[in-house]
Amino acid sequence: MLGENMEFAVLGPQKFVKDRMEKYSPEVFQTSLLGEKMAIFCGAQGNKFLFMNENKLLTSWWPQSMKKALLFPEFVESNLKEVSALKRSFHHDILKPEALKQYIPVMDALAHCFHVVDRHIKRLSEPFTLVTNGMFSVPIDLPGTAYNRAIKGGKWCVKRMRIITEGGADGEKGDRGRDLLSKMLLVTDEDGQFLSEMEISNKSLSKWRCKIKGPDELLTWEDIEKMKCSWNVARESLRLTPPAQGAFRETTTEFTYAGFTIPKGWKTFWTVHSSHKNPKYFPEPEKFDPSRFEGSGPAPYTFVPFGGGPRMCPGKEYARLEVLVFMHNVVRRFRLEKAIPNEKIVFHASPTPAYGLPVHLHPHEK
Repeated sequence: MLGENMEFAVLGPQKFVKDRMEKYSPEVFQTSLLGEKMAIFCGAQGNKFLFMNENKLLTSWWPQSMKKALLFPEFVESNLKEVSALKRSFHHDILKPEALKQYIPVMDALAHCFHVVDRHIKRLSEPFTLVTNGMFSVPIDLPGTAYNRAIKGGKWCVKRMRIITEGGADGEKGDRGRDLLSKMLLVTDEDGQFLSEMEISNKSLSKWRCKIKGPDELLTWEDIEKMKCSWNVARESLRLTPPAQGAFRETTTEFTYAGFTIPKGWKTFWTVHSSHKNPKYFPEPEKFDPSRFEGSGPAPYTFVPFGGGPRMCPGKEYARLEVLVFMHNVVRRFRLEKAIPNEKIVFHASPTPAYGLPVHLHPHEK
């Protein structure tokens, strides 16, 4: 059951994958993680193969530890395809360009009143951190284990989201249907049924508004589109330290890839590190160089921080807006200095600074 979980946790996904690519194959290798036999796909060709064969040779798969920590108990053994299909129906509305343009001034305003919403974010972030820390753990539900803490954190988040959901139903009339929570309260399935409280709690994101700037002072879509240099800097950061390590899939039929036969029912994992840190695609891969993204940029399937294919992260563009708004508001006003110069990065579900990345903010001279 343990397989190579311990080594995966100690080494971190980047070194774990790199060592095995050198030892076994730079294209695909076998391992055992989370109690499952697993094939790890590597490099741009591995990314391309998995992305192009989604829903053909492979289907979505969640480890047991993720399902139990993140979902209601009733969902643990159920088929998640119906929920995923319903989720995609409102993703289209809330993440289309017309909607994203409305979010930019909200993000900009939030950047100026973070002290107002900080207590709400803190209340959700602490238990959610327990969830993310336990997502890739061995699913042993005993007191004191990471998995046990993740389940408790997940239950707290779900309870809190239920409270927010009830409050969101009575939101401002002018905003009805425009934010994510409203969309989930209003969306119906093919039979005209609304999402249940359980489903909304599983998918909810809350939006906190504060109005401290006039509408003419807020950032616009046109402003964001001009920030090409800033986005190159952000993309290079995503290449060096991607927010997600990859994704799991399950094979629906036996197939052969790079001379290795993968049986039906095996689990697969693709990892960003096998291409992001590969000198074949990015010379001097540890060097921070935003110019890599100038012109035509990296070759296809080499830069994949948001995945690819039918299951590419639907929030990719939303994330771009959020990052650029943050950069604009912070970098334009301050010079940042790390309080802990050599702070280490620890890996759970995503890379996290060991001590929270404390920084000193030095205001620019006017």
